[in-house]
Amino acid sequence: MAAGFFISKSVAIVAVVLGLGAAATIIALSVVYAQEKNKATDLGTTNPGTTNPSTTNPSTTNPSTSTTTATTASIAPTTTAAHDVWDKWRLPTTLMPEFYEVTLQPFLTPDANNMYIFKGNSSVVFVCVEATDLILIHSKNLNYTLQGSFHASLQAVDGSSVPPITRTWLQPTTQYLVVQLGSPLQQGQRYRLFSIFTGELADDLAGFYRSEYVDESGTKVVATTQMQAADARKAFPCFDEPAMKANFTVTLIHPSDHEAISNMPIRSTQQQQIDGNTWNITEFETTPRMSTYLLAFIVSQFTYVHNTSEDVLIRIWGRPAAITEGQGEYALQVTGPILNFFERHYNTAYPLPKSDQVGLPDFNAGAMENWGLVTYRENSLLFDAAYSSISNKERVVTVIAHELAHQWFGNLVTLRWWNDLWLNEGFASYVEYLGADSAEPSWNIKDLMVLNEVYTVMATDSLTTSHPLSFSEDEINTPAEISEVFDSIAYSKGASVLRMLSDFLTEDVFKEGLQSYLHTFAYGNTVYTDLWVHLQQAVQRNGLQLPGTISDIMDRWTLQMGFPLVTVNTLNGSVSQNHFLLDRSSVVERPSVFNYTWIVPITWMTPQTPGDRQWLTSVSETKPEFKVSSPNWLLLNLNVSGYFRVNYNQENWDQLLNQLSTNHEAIPVINRAQIIDDAFNLARAHYVDVTLALNTTRFLSREIQYMPWQAALNNLAYFKLMFDRSEVFGVMTKYIQQQVTPLFIHYKAATSNWTTTPSGLMDQYSEINAISTACSYGIAECQDLARDYFQQWQQNTSRNPIPPNLRSSIYCSIVAMGGEEAWDFIWDRFKEAPVVSEADKLRTALTCSPLPWILNRYLQYTLDSSKIRKQDATSTINSIASNVVGQPLAWDFIRGNWRKIFTQYGGGSFSFSRLISSVTQRFSTEFELQQLEQFKADNQDIGFGSGTRALEQALERTRTNINWVSENQQKVLAWFQGETGSSSPANQRSS
Repeated sequence: MAAGFFISKSVAIVAVVLGLGAAATIIALSVVYAQEKNKATDLGTTNPGTTNPSTTNPSTTNPSTSTTTATTASIAPTTTAAHDVWDKWRLPTTLMPEFYEVTLQPFLTPDANNMYIFKGNSSVVFVCVEATDLILIHSKNLNYTLQGSFHASLQAVDGSSVPPITRTWLQPTTQYLVVQLGSPLQQGQRYRLFSIFTGELADDLAGFYRSEYVDESGTKVVATTQMQAADARKAFPCFDEPAMKANFTVTLIHPSDHEAISNMPIRSTQQQQIDGNTWNITEFETTPRMSTYLLAFIVSQFTYVHNTSEDVLIRIWGRPAAITEGQGEYALQVTGPILNFFERHYNTAYPLPKSDQVGLPDFNAGAMENWGLVTYRENSLLFDAAYSSISNKERVVTVIAHELAHQWFGNLVTLRWWNDLWLNEGFASYVEYLGADSAEPSWNIKDLMVLNEVYTVMATDSLTTSHPLSFSEDEINTPAEISEVFDSIAYSKGASVLRMLSDFLTEDVFKEGLQSYLHTFAYGNTVYTDLWVHLQQAVQRNGLQLPGTISDIMDRWTLQMGFPLVTVNTLNGSVSQNHFLLDRSSVVERPSVFNYTWIVPITWMTPQTPGDRQWLTSVSETKPEFKVSSPNWLLLNLNVSGYFRVNYNQENWDQLLNQLSTNHEAIPVINRAQIIDDAFNLARAHYVDVTLALNTTRFLSREIQYMPWQAALNNLAYFKLMFDRSEVFGVMTKYIQQQVTPLFIHYKAATSNWTTTPSGLMDQYSEINAISTACSYGIAECQDLARDYFQQWQQNTSRNPIPPNLRSSIYCSIVAMGGEEAWDFIWDRFKEAPVVSEADKLRTALTCSPLPWILNRYLQYTLDSSKIRKQDATSTINSIASNVVGQPLAWDFIRGNWRKIFTQYGGGSFSFSRLISSVTQRFSTEFELQQLEQFKADNQDIGFGSGTRALEQALERTRTNINWVSENQQKVLAWFQGETGSSSPANQRSS
């Protein structure tokens, strides 16, 4: 069909039956897009309460006649009541889709109006579950070519009679195409709905969108997708809810010099001349039954590297230059082993014939688990040993493992609705460490969960503005509400409690229940309690003794927010629990049926022995095993397998500190980190004195392991945020210099003056900490090293002398010390960086400048996508805000530009919560609290999208910070003075 468009074979047959002659279709699809764009604008702005375009009532009685004009954005008549079904965000359950045929043609050059568009047609076969005279199907920002007088046409699949369409309209608020019928559809009958549409191939990183990159021949455009959570409806009309699973056959019409890929392998390709250009018509195999949010398709000039793993084709795609340089090799090396690991872990073969993984220049999230076609930010897939650090490598292997874990858990078996997102994302965030460990067994990467997930999310989960893992289904309705669920609670707390569950069940029992769950619900949908049922059956089959059912135990961790503080007294063996809050005076307004008590699994040890697991099932109990006398000590929560914090009586704290000062290695390395992290958080919540927390860092001058050091640096970072604008920071800097110097000297020797790289992952991270801490806290030898590297690099810009692991730290020092000249040098290197991970390091280092005018200019750059990509804008602002000079500038920038930022990214962007928490993280004065409250009041009309909860958490954190600083500043100052032999200026004057 030499038209401006191609319609697949079966759809073409439908078109004929419906009276859509080929000529009419061709004309309809070549409507000038200027008209279409005006209507797209209308679609986004029409307010049903203020305007009332006429609905598309039929001008004839024959819905099969075809017209050649596109629609205006007609909406429901104002006489309809607000409680009509199309005013509700959730689809009715009267219809269930079974099969889609979707044909799309993206135009990769702008049209006469300088717009990028795509054209498409789709048919969906659905079964009528319950008689209804209304079809609701999701549609967003699509313009329809009228068939007769209507946006769509309807046919009964078996050729029997079909009710006439009486009216169709678009409902922009709730994102529906509504089809009103003259009589009801029959229960049990199948129907086919067919539509022809045009959409914008925008650069908004959502739905069917465009990404761009520049190579030696100029700017290249990629048409790609991001459907999760609610943007498949931007690509074609669909029943866009995760429980509405169906089979999909996708056809892409694309320039013949471009590749097309989708979830499934190619079924056929043919070339055709359309409007004087050669196009390929590529049809893909039909997918298994799956959710709309997992559909994906890409048209690009990317290339790939490939291999096979047990008959599964694995391809790593990217920009041709990146693939030619070997940046896909590491991903290719680890993907097969990770797929094999999960096949064993789930006892289920990988469900598809191929696994494509694609690195995209523009991508909003880190990666997306589209079934068989996983999409990534380039820095999460591509790796170049000449430029990329060990943390880049860890990022690649863990993100690949996370997305491949979803290919079964999430894709094969899918949660029914977004209120249970935590189980999908929390599970993948847990097993990503297991998958990565299978690919890199020497790294001990599973240990990092404690720092990366458990302690990170506890900072949020110890606020009264936190929320439970699981919401009730009716709490999550709108796309913005769905986006807000994608937070650290879902990912990191979900991972933490599932890790705890696996630990007390044992991994074998956990896997047995998991495998049974996957086998039972393959290609279907579940709620989180379905997993509990299958784990309970595994518990019973294995005769495991627990203090309650899986549901009894786990509901306390999933249905109430927060976590317990377990307090033990070794003098009498008493142990108790209470809800841990950073601000103990704050009021918890969210009720809990469990009254904020938990069933807590407690592992423990003394210097002599690790003990058997104990359970705390009430508020307080006495455990004879926990009675320990001096000089022995008791340690609870081995390897932090449980999601809780621990406090001890003073005598036991003293014995633990004594052990750390004499032989710290007698305490397991993760628990050395735990002692530090628990003590600092207990001090912030006024359970222990702040000096006890600071005392836990004394042994670090003899510690070379990564985890204890990182726990200390994470917590001292809070002190830095609170005090780097006060006199405390001077003596704090001296103390940290004193503690880190032995670590710096150790790694200088171990690496032969920074010329070699330590072997293990943790060892390399320790070396990075030595450099970054020494340089950022002003140790002269480290700063001299940075200056020397900079001078060498300036002399030969084509040869970077800085080892990849040290680049982030050294680049930051170069910018911090080098003024405008250094900033401009690093900016030039950023603009020409050949690898995204290198560009990320340079982009972040540019935020280290101490010059306000440079930082203000850089903030402005974040609004210019020709300088900073949209996907990187918020992280750049966050980094500027972490700089003590940049923080007030970033706050002013956010306040001054909130409407523009909010409009540019849309209320559903995942970035707003991180943005709000970053720019407010230093707030610790009444004045800053007033500014934050004013910011909230000033922007109530447009709102905060996915940052709504983060704003409430920022207000709570600020109030807590105000109290903490006023109570602790003098005490902290005195402690640092005592440790460094310093005295205050006032004392010096009086002597």
